[in-house]
Amino acid sequence: MKDLLRSKQIFLFLPLLGLLMVFCEPQAQWVKNTSTGEALGTTFSLIYLAEDALDYSQGIDSVFYVVNTSMSTYIPDSDISRINRGDTTVIADVMFREVLATSREVHKETNGYFDPTVGILVNAWGFGPGAEITMDSAKVEQLRAYVGLDKIKLSDDNKIVKEAQEIQIDFNAIAKGYAIDRLAAYMDLKGVQNYLLEVGGEIVAKGENKIKSQQWVVGIDDPQATLGRQLKISLNLKDEALASSGNYRKFRIDSITGQKFVHTIDPKTGFTRNSNVLSASVIAPNCALADAYATAFMAMDLQASMTLLNGKKNLEAYLIYLDDEGNVAEFMTPGFSEKVRR
Repeated sequence: MKDLLRSKQIFLFLPLLGLLMVFCEPQAQWVKNTSTGEALGTTFSLIYLAEDALDYSQGIDSVFYVVNTSMSTYIPDSDISRINRGDTTVIADVMFREVLATSREVHKETNGYFDPTVGILVNAWGFGPGAEITMDSAKVEQLRAYVGLDKIKLSDDNKIVKEAQEIQIDFNAIAKGYAIDRLAAYMDLKGVQNYLLEVGGEIVAKGENKIKSQQWVVGIDDPQATLGRQLKISLNLKDEALASSGNYRKFRIDSITGQKFVHTIDPKTGFTRNSNVLSASVIAPNCALADAYATAFMAMDLQASMTLLNGKKNLEAYLIYLDDEGNVAEFMTPGFSEKVRR
């Protein structure tokens, strides 16, 4: 009988011991690893959490290097620069082909308002590496003959075939977002499950900020701020990408006439687009998509952008614009609104 009681006491004690072990198990100590610097003509700030100190600087630099080598119009011997000069021997690598495929997707969905063949116009208006020229209606119409995504093809051996030598491809409105996607893929390959990657204001967030036990928090600039950078709103992000576009910082003033030219080129007219949209911020599954759509929304009519967004389940957006009376107004999709920190 005593042995039986003793065995019951042991049986009852063991589960209690198991509970004590669960509650006393130490929490993971997260290390905040960071990488900062300059790349793609802008700055970057990468945060990646792990249980150990990590230094992925070399791998990060390699990602920027291969993207630049493929798609930077500012590097004379990059693949895209050689293609633009008419080199028909260049074989488009997988990155180039992926960006071209995404460009075609967004081009179709936006009725042609996203078009990377505006390169010749980007240069002519003074926003690219090429020579700026004096533009008038006749010159714009002449250059528009070399704009159109249907004017370039990908051959069976992965070479770009252009209808005319003058056609210039410019992926700058999508390549930065794509580069962040490649950085995210690198982090995934390394087994990092929680990170916040930012390059020039474009962002990919995965997992959570484990150090603060909350989702990643990011901010969107106020396009009307006159003194430095000021936040308009802040968001919670998890397993998604955010990109913003606006004409409030990137523009050119003619030194003779004083006329302001914004960097958004309307591929349908060939002119720079001073629209009533001040900024467009887009949340998408990847940053290449977010980047491309944010650019397109700066060129599209506001109503057309809202109609497109109402039919796209994989996009959320926040548009700041001027109404008919010149007052600042906002459009925000329901999904975007849910992510705003109140």
